[in-house]
Amino acid sequence: MSKKKAFALRINEEMLKAVEKWASDEFRSTNGQIEWMLMQYLREHNKQPKKKDNPKDEK
Repeated sequence: MSKKKAFALRINEEMLKAVEKWASDEFRSTNGQIEWMLMQYLREHNKQPKKKDNPKDEK
């Protein structure tokens, strides 16, 4: 699993309420919903993060 980095997000109250409602409707946390929304946008615009190779058994 990729490492997650915490950061503060300032968002207006009405937008946050809408995201919280959508997250609840989709059985996700608010944070999970925001991550999902961002990834959808990145996919739609062909800007997904590059996957790192993770050789587990290499020494």
